[in-house]
This record gives sequence, C-alpha cells and structure tokens, in this order.
Amino acid sequence: MWQAKVTLKGQVTIPKAVRTALAIHEGDSVLFAVEGDQAILRPLMKKPLPELYGALPATRPYPGLEAVRREVHKKRAQR
Repeated sequence: MWQAKVTLKGQVTIPKAVRTALAIHEGDSVLFAVEGDQAILRPLMKKPLPELYGALPATRPYPGLEAVRREVHKKRAQR
C-alpha cells in the first residue's frame, strides 16, 4: 500500500509504483469511482480508432456513401 498527501488544491501525486503497475503515463486520463468509503482509481486506456469499429450496435443499415452524400447535399440546400 502507498500513501500520498493531498495538496491545498486537492491534487495528489500518484506514486511511481502505482503508475508503473497500472501503466499510467504523462497525459493519460484516470477515472475515479467511489464505492462506500473507498475511492477506486482506474486508468482510461486510449484505443486506436480502428479498434472501436463495431463497439456500438448499428441502429439501421448503412445506405452507402452516395446515399449519404445526397442526404447531406439535400440538408445543406434547405439551409
């Protein structure tokens, strides 16, 4: 277990051993969750965009690029 002090601004330095164990690097984001009287720190891993393909279910079939272009052109013409 590691200990850190909270600054006047509410900031805490994550100990190096914890950063190493969780692969947290400068510029990374972390998520804080409160469960009862405990705070849980979870690193938010950045994923390359291609890895996100298919992560959400499609709500309708893809009509094709030309149909999308026609719809965009139609909407822009209405403005």
